[in-house]
Amino acid sequence: MSRITSTTLTLLLLMITMGGLRAQKATSPEIILEKMQLANKYFMEKWPDVGKTIVTNRERPSNIWTRAVYYEGLMQLYSIDPDQKYYQYAVDWGEFHKWGFRSGNYTRNADDQCAGQTYIELYQIDPKPERIENIIECIDNVCNNEANDDWNWIDAIQMAMPIYAQLGVLLNDQKYFEKMYQMYMFSRNQHGENGLWNPKDKLWWRDADFDSPYTEPNGEDCYWSRGNGWVYMALARVMTIMPKDGPHYKQYLKDFKAMTKALAKIQREDGTWNVSLHDPNNYGGMELSGTAMFVYGMAWGINNGVLSEKKYLPIVEKAWNAMINDCLHPNGFLGYVQSTGKEPKDGQPVTYDKIPDFEDYGLGAFLFAGKEMYVLMNK
Repeated sequence: MSRITSTTLTLLLLMITMGGLRAQKATSPEIILEKMQLANKYFMEKWPDVGKTIVTNRERPSNIWTRAVYYEGLMQLYSIDPDQKYYQYAVDWGEFHKWGFRSGNYTRNADDQCAGQTYIELYQIDPKPERIENIIECIDNVCNNEANDDWNWIDAIQMAMPIYAQLGVLLNDQKYFEKMYQMYMFSRNQHGENGLWNPKDKLWWRDADFDSPYTEPNGEDCYWSRGNGWVYMALARVMTIMPKDGPHYKQYLKDFKAMTKALAKIQREDGTWNVSLHDPNNYGGMELSGTAMFVYGMAWGINNGVLSEKKYLPIVEKAWNAMINDCLHPNGFLGYVQSTGKEPKDGQPVTYDKIPDFEDYGLGAFLFAGKEMYVLMNK
């Protein structure tokens, strides 16, 4: 073989290898779905009994917020992979709890209301009245009260806000849109000293304990990754559900875009986001749950034409690849999920092998991200 031929062959093989690596990083829709199925299979096999209580530091029923977020994610998977076992798993969960909530129909606790999101989605598939009677009674009770200060921690925005959008559309009733807006804006502008939204940094303090003058060790404001992820996820969810010409849609879109710009600037080199968004040295390192929520939101934004694909596609691809290459175990377990808490120091350490106190909400966020990545890569 001549020298030229050998060199050409070597270059050709190198190009094929590099092309294969690029294809792997880009991830095809088939690979994305495969990873979603793997992670979900691990969880469903670990928790075959939908009514089994969750035991950590104490025993809790399986319709709490952590499990509710998982079922929201399961419905995202079901939307692109309509396997009957997913649907039945969710229905069995709702039926076990009689389509109700941990604290009853008059709870104002967003964590307890969260299960209603999936109850409503299951009603939309099979409109049996019992699936939504309790959540309507619960939210109507909130709407009939003048108080707007229920969401005094930003996680609550994701737990409850989409329910108001769902009911507004389902029942064609503006009161749900208006109450949702009033409660959102109270959290944004009034909780704490001046609200939980910092218009300067375009990010959210988790609750009033963390607004100014509280700072991280490096002197920066404390912006918790997953806390901001909850808001970002909620905004995308609400804009998915309600019509674009719906009440206050422009406000939600404005905040969503502002958060997107702020988040894009602070992505880690490995593709993920730190638990402390403005202090990488305060429990720094990759973290999956917040990262997954940011991927979901950005991919949703690209898919719906409100974010630049040229600018944000590399960001979500990098983050998704980090999740499936560095966080997802071969058996479907998700590593690098911060346990429950309210700030960077909680639920530590966050490592590849660390099992968080709850394995469900991280998976729910991962399935949300996967669904939008699947749609994106199918464009």
